[in-house]
Amino acid sequence: SAPPTSESIATVMAPYYNHCIEQLGVERCMFESNFPVDNQSMSYTVLWNAFKRVAKDLTTSEKSSLFRDTARRAYRL
Repeated sequence: SAPPTSESIATVMAPYYNHCIEQLGVERCMFESNFPVDNQSMSYTVLWNAFKRVAKDLTTSEKSSLFRDTARRAYRL
């Protein structure tokens, strides 16, 4: 079978991410990966493109929280 696309991954994952974002707010959520382990099922590029698809309707500030700012705070970077 063909490897998953970013579109198919986003379609499956979006309801879960959106629920968490709605319940907790972007200030308490972040996109993450389990690479290199996840490399068995998809490429890093496909996963990050899926995250971008999930976040497509969010504001620039909300995207910054999910892709960067929350992790900076959580890991004290």
